[in-house]
Parts: sequence; structure tokens; C-alpha cells
Amino acid sequence: MKGELLLFSSVIVLLQVVRSCPDKCYCQSSTNFVDCSQQGLAEIPSHLPPQTRTLHLQDNQIHHLPAFAFRSVPWLMTLNLSNNSLSNLAPGAFHGLQHLQVLNLTLNSLLSLESRLFHSLPQLRELDLSSNNISHLPTSLGETWENLTILAVQQNQLQQLDRALLESMPSVRLLLLKDNLWKCNCHLLGLKLWLEKFVYKGGKTDGIICESPDTWKGKDLLRIPHELYQPCPLPAPDPVSSQAQWPGSAHGVVLRPPENHNAGERELLECELKPKPRPANLRHAIATVIITGVVCGIVCLMMLAAAIYGCTYAAITAQYHGGPLAQTNDPGKVEEKERFDSSPA
Repeated sequence: MKGELLLFSSVIVLLQVVRSCPDKCYCQSSTNFVDCSQQGLAEIPSHLPPQTRTLHLQDNQIHHLPAFAFRSVPWLMTLNLSNNSLSNLAPGAFHGLQHLQVLNLTLNSLLSLESRLFHSLPQLRELDLSSNNISHLPTSLGETWENLTILAVQQNQLQQLDRALLESMPSVRLLLLKDNLWKCNCHLLGLKLWLEKFVYKGGKTDGIICESPDTWKGKDLLRIPHELYQPCPLPAPDPVSSQAQWPGSAHGVVLRPPENHNAGERELLECELKPKPRPANLRHAIATVIITGVVCGIVCLMMLAAAIYGCTYAAITAQYHGGPLAQTNDPGKVEEKERFDSSPA
């Protein structure tokens, strides 16, 4: 009897734990929805229902996400952390969320992202990082994201974006990039080529508006001809290593004079986007040649017709006026003809 009572009590306690809802949160068991927004929370609530599918934590004062912050909700599919004060995310903050599909981190104070941060989110479909202070995104945020379709990073401090990061998202269809500090120099050529291919295949983007250099400020990166980009210069060799490899440098003797102290500045200037004359349009050149040839041909035909007309007119005039003159102007021939006519037959 005591054993049955103990078992019954344990089941009741377990059901209370499973069905419990944290303070300052609203839980709807029928849809596995938990709303803890606008409650002034400074950390993730404990004792969240394990079957939670959607969790709203926006409009709070959460500054930090520790590792395994959501271990109690392994079936979570939608997580909204927008408009908090997040500035530090532990590398394993989202560990265990194998089913997460939508992650909203907008309107926070994020400065950068760890490359391991999203390793445990293979099913992620939408990632919104807009309206933060992110100045750098790693080359890779994890393994290939086969399911990611939306990436938003607008309104940050980004100057560059590695093409390899976007190539790890083969299914992305919407890419939001505006309102960053894009530096449209030679390092952005790879991104430009990727975006052109992305748009050609039907992808949608709000574009990249250049912030620097001044030549392209306010211009859309996709509208700048890629012929104007020069390859980035190779990094200058390390003076110490070059001296170690140069004969005689072991004694501290430098056989070559040092480079100008402005060499580094020149390399940076060379790396900037340099306008150059646009190549002539081949179709326009062919059209010009054809038109010129037609006009010259018409002029030549007109000149030939005029010459033939002039020669014909001159010949006819000479024949018309030349016969009588020849007969009247040669008296010797007239007398000879008269003698020939008066001679006996």
C-alpha cells in the first residue's frame, strides 16, 4: 500500500514538472507555445516545458547565453531572442537544438559570431542577425546548411563578406545585406560574382550599397562592371624571414636597401577599386564599320556616275562641234578634193 502511494505521488510530481510553466511566462500546452516576452528577464527561465516548440523571449534584458542554455527544450523549432541586450553568446549556447528551424537575434548588441556557434543547428531555415553591431562573419558558421533559405544581416557594421560562407548555403533564396559599411574594393569581387550568379538563378537580395571608396559611394555593387576590378596585390613578404633567406643576412647585413616606408600605403591604394576606361562595345564598333562602308560605297558610286556622265557629255559635244570645223578649217584638203573631182574620168 505504501509503495503504491509512493508511486502515485511520484507520477503527480512528474506531471506537475512536465506541465509546469515558469513565472512571468504564458504556456499553451495544445500548441506547445511558450511566451516569456516583455517580462524584464535577465536570463533564460528555468523549468521550461520539455515539449515546447515555439519560445518567445523578445523584449527582455538578457545579456548572455551560456552553453546548453536551452537543454530543457530539445524539441524547440522557433526561438525569438530579438530586442534583448545580447552581446556574448557562448560557443555551445544552442547545443542540443537539433530541430530548430527559425532563429531571430535582431536588435541586440552582438559584435561578432563564433564559428562554432551554429554547429548544432542542422535544420535551421531562417537566421536573422539584423540590427546588431557585427563587423565580421567567419568564413564558415558550421557545416553545409542544406536547409537554410533566409539569411538577414542588414544594419550591421560589415565591410566584407566571404564568398565561402554563402557557398555553404546552397538552398538560400533570400539574402538581406543593406545598410552596412560595405567596402567595394578588390576583396569584394568574389562576393559580387557570387551575387550575380545568385540573382541569375532566381535568388532575391536587397543588394549591397557601397560605403567606400568615395568613387563608388552610394552605388549598387551589382551595377559596377566587374572589369573595373583589379586583382588584389599579394601580401608583402616578412622582412625578417626575407633577411633570413638572403645570403649574408645571418650577420645582420642587409644587401638590399629597405623599401620605402610608404609601400604599405601604396599596396592599400592599389587594392582600392580603380576606375579605368570601359572597353569599346563590339556590336557598336561593327555597326559603325558597316554604316561607314555603306556611306563610302554610295559616295563612290555617285562619283563614278558623275565621271561617266561627264565623259559621255564631253564626247558627244566634241563630235557635234568637231565635224564642220574640220571641213572648213583645212583648205588644202578642200583644193585636193576639187582637183580630184575635175580630173577626167
